[in-house]
Amino acid sequence: GYKYSLQKFASPWDDTYEWVYGSKEELNDPVIYDFNVYGDKWRLEILPKSGFYNNRYLLYLFIGGGVIVLLLAGLTAALISINENRKNFKRLAVTDALTGIYNRHGFDEQVEQYMRQNPQKHCVVAMLDIDDFKLVNDVYGHAAGDGALQKLAESMKQYFSKDVILGRNGGDEFSIFMPDCTVEEVKPFLKKFTGETRKFYCKGEEHTFTISLGFAEYPVLADDRSQLMRCADMALYEVKMRGKNGCMAYREGERIKSRAKLGFAVKDIIDNMPGAFIVYRADKENDEILLANNELLRLTGCKNMDELLAYTGKSFRNLIRRDEQESCQKSIWSQINGGHSNDYIFFHMRKADGTYISVLDHGRIVDSVHNGRVFYVMIMDLNALQRHYGDCLELVEK
Repeated sequence: GYKYSLQKFASPWDDTYEWVYGSKEELNDPVIYDFNVYGDKWRLEILPKSGFYNNRYLLYLFIGGGVIVLLLAGLTAALISINENRKNFKRLAVTDALTGIYNRHGFDEQVEQYMRQNPQKHCVVAMLDIDDFKLVNDVYGHAAGDGALQKLAESMKQYFSKDVILGRNGGDEFSIFMPDCTVEEVKPFLKKFTGETRKFYCKGEEHTFTISLGFAEYPVLADDRSQLMRCADMALYEVKMRGKNGCMAYREGERIKSRAKLGFAVKDIIDNMPGAFIVYRADKENDEILLANNELLRLTGCKNMDELLAYTGKSFRNLIRRDEQESCQKSIWSQINGGHSNDYIFFHMRKADGTYISVLDHGRIVDSVHNGRVFYVMIMDLNALQRHYGDCLELVEK
């Protein structure tokens, strides 16, 4: 039984109301109520369809006021709901659903805003990832991989203060932005964080994983966010080249050259050695495979390093036929304990397809700066050697 009109200021700097919604009829001498919601100016005009007349004017006025209150209450509730939904959608747009920290877009946005507002302040960006994360997914499944990602994000949230910005770039790669600090100030802090023990679970069993981390400082080494993150990424790459599970700061100039040189050394020299080559930890309890060249992958029937690590469980002893594992391990360590760091072992090597080939293992134990004691081993196919060198090799096999 009422005619009404809901209007709103066209813009904050305009004092002209524009019609938003309401009756189409003209309102003569209506009740008018002006109000503000979230800084916007609104006006509600209301009038009985029959107008204010006779002695019922006060009644209509009272009813009109009541209707106005109800309409305003509903409108305010609707606007508040819309505003809350807008905030929620904004939060979801910049948040990584799996870990609950910023996604790449949200991280970049927050860092850009800080650097824009504090162009002269020193700050540090760190980039990190999970070592051999593809192997975690391949061996234990993607659910276990997601669990590892969540554990890492949770450890980041617990370890770093509230003013530090945390983000997941995608996959297993994460970023950390530390405001108002220098590389020297955060180096021991980041080193301690990198060295923490982290675990994930698969079918009730506990498994550990490690991370690698590289970091760089603004404005010492970079002019903007993207350049700073590239520097941190180069430092992370070098940690990977040095054996993973470490923490390193970017050093201007040296790292760009070093990346190219190290990349050339590993790919061009190791992969093109005239024979199968493998590196693994010299530890009776943990003989983790660290590196294998293309010839070793070909010899085992693997397409890539991930496939080799998957079928061996990263353990060198799983390349040896099961009934020979114990005797081979005893032979290796008896030679080492006897003072021989460079000797030969014969065994049947298990290939990826489950078949075996006879091989000769020529290994050397060395002390690595980054990995401790490791074995450098050449693996020779005895059948191929037999074809080339004849019966003299039968003596070696016996």
